Amino acid sequence: SSLGNIYQELESFDDAVMSFNKSLAINPDDGDAQFNLGNALKDLGRLNEAATSYKRAIAINPGLAEAHSNLGNIYKDIGKLDGAIAAYKEALNVKPDFAEAHSNIGNVFRDFGKLAKAVESYNKALTIEPNLPETHVNLGIALNDLGKLKESVTSFMAALSLNPNLAEAHFNLGKVFREMGLLDKAVASYNQSLANKPDYIEALFSLGLAQQELEI
Repeated sequence: SSLGNIYQELESFDDAVMSFNKSLAINPDDGDAQFNLGNALKDLGRLNEAATSYKRAIAINPGLAEAHSNLGNIYKDIGKLDGAIAAYKEALNVKPDFAEAHSNIGNVFRDFGKLAKAVESYNKALTIEPNLPETHVNLGIALNDLGKLKESVTSFMAALSLNPNLAEAHFNLGKVFREMGLLDKAVASYNQSLANKPDYIEALFSLGLAQQELEI
């Protein structure tokens, strides 16, 4: 399945699927090939087939934490949040220091509105792996939703120290500054966000509002 991995890296996902299927026809018990097939199918948007591949990979190798986690991502994408949490918990049973699974479970808790639990999960992820800019952003959003504005600013700044071009971090920082009444800083953050992602409609809209408020 190494040819399939090359196609995957080249984002030639149809060819990757064909290659992994050929490999599995020869060796159906290749858990890694099933897992990689799941990834290629997910990239093609064929989520139900991807879920089936991840389940097959897990049946072959129950210790494949990434397969549990990716299955959780699919459940989350199709709105089966309970299934997502169960899959992420399985990933963590297998690999307790799996930062990405802690972060993913935090995202589901946030979708459920369980913000304190989301914050707890994000902090667990960042204790294991501090260099996850997106997790810092998600932590910041949850803290902001809890009304902890200063703490959320710290999280967004941490994300930007890791990736200064992360448009979502600039945007959410601008949002908090606006809530704090720091309109100059909000405008600067929205502009930074748009510099990195010019088609960021939400940032463009928020920038317009903040500029209007500055003129009042």
